Amino acid sequence: MLAILTAAIMAGGLLSACSSQDGAGANNSSYELSSSQVKASAWQSFFDGDADGAKAIVATQERVWDGARKAVEQGAALFIDEVPEGAKDIDVAEQLDGAAEETAPEKGINAAIAALEPKNPKYRDLTVVVTENTAPEQVATARAAGAEIEVLPVADPRASHAVMTGKKVVALGDEFGDQSHFDELLSIAGKEELPGGGGLVFPGRRMVALYGHPSGPALGAMGEQPPAEAVARVQELAAQYQPLEDQPVIPAFEVIATVASGSAGADGNYSNESDVAELRPYIEAIGQAGGYAVIDLQPGTGNFLQQAKLYEELLRLPYVGLALDPEWKLNPGEKPLSRVGSATAEEINEVSEWLAQFVRENELPQKAFVLHQFQVAMIEDRENLDTAHPELAFVLHADGHGDPGQKFDTWNVLRQDLSPDFFMAWKNFYDEDTPTFSPEQTYTEVDPRPWFVSYQ
Repeated sequence: MLAILTAAIMAGGLLSACSSQDGAGANNSSYELSSSQVKASAWQSFFDGDADGAKAIVATQERVWDGARKAVEQGAALFIDEVPEGAKDIDVAEQLDGAAEETAPEKGINAAIAALEPKNPKYRDLTVVVTENTAPEQVATARAAGAEIEVLPVADPRASHAVMTGKKVVALGDEFGDQSHFDELLSIAGKEELPGGGGLVFPGRRMVALYGHPSGPALGAMGEQPPAEAVARVQELAAQYQPLEDQPVIPAFEVIATVASGSAGADGNYSNESDVAELRPYIEAIGQAGGYAVIDLQPGTGNFLQQAKLYEELLRLPYVGLALDPEWKLNPGEKPLSRVGSATAEEINEVSEWLAQFVRENELPQKAFVLHQFQVAMIEDRENLDTAHPELAFVLHADGHGDPGQKFDTWNVLRQDLSPDFFMAWKNFYDEDTPTFSPEQTYTEVDPRPWFVSYQ
């Protein structure tokens, strides 16, 4: 699907360019690589080997922003402190030291460089992906050559809109890892973008969700209204969070697919499995609105994996993730509400392994894999959870309710010894919380800021 180009810091260039002249007489080149490599040198990739030599701006670290602006304006490479050894035919157009002419951006210097307009672009058909940790001189040099710069929130090519839409890219920066790691991530990028762009669930967006079941209000806020009205309600909620956050805040539904029941039912597992047809209107409505859906499982004495497989049809949608709720996972002979349920790491790992393979086989973008918890005992031997599945974004959903002190106590206890691979989620209860947190409280008082916020 993807035509991915990366360049390494090594002699030889690895590049060939085919020149053409546009109507204005500027030199525009197609950009090709003889092989794909990781770790790009912007100088060697875009200027080394120029027939007429190349211009360079040399700046001190204190004047990197001045240097970046001048390099992009003049179509020159940017070096810090000195021209590197091995660079040939360099014409140092300007040496910048002393006091800065213009104050550098306090944060996001690479995003600021990306917004600069090159005056003499060599390449118009190339996108370079970087992060804010990529050296600014590399980014400025690439932009000076005319490349479009996409600043990613993390060094993962799946976060790139360009990558996920099949464009050619060059990855600049050691943080993208070695070739095998980069290629592995590209191989699981999937064929479609997620709501809000890119192919990673987090970072790159946050979500605000209504929780519930299509049957009505008894099981949560989502079912209090038909699909279209529920979408409008959660869109309004997400809009209240957006002014507090730089990343897109995406509306979402968490849809209970299997509902714990006080009666055993025909299959004897104390869990009512909803038909796909019953869930689909809500899931499709949020997807069509540019939102995300998470299918939630309350298995009773049943099996998480067996229940997940009932909803493969919905999980094939790129905007649908999966949640497991151990509160409602019981042992044979037990009934819901007899105790708070629990699941073992082995049971959860069985599902995550299956879901990761499902994502690969169906060429889907990364999926949210959510684990609900409000007591430590709900996930037994949690330290043995296997999070080595880049196809999944692992989310721990803290479901504590009560007054702020109780909620924060639950939050802090659940975060203790938690794998750094998890993204944290927070639940606001309309009735059980005293009071319900406002969007501002949720995003400014909860630390770290939750990636996923649900309302029940």
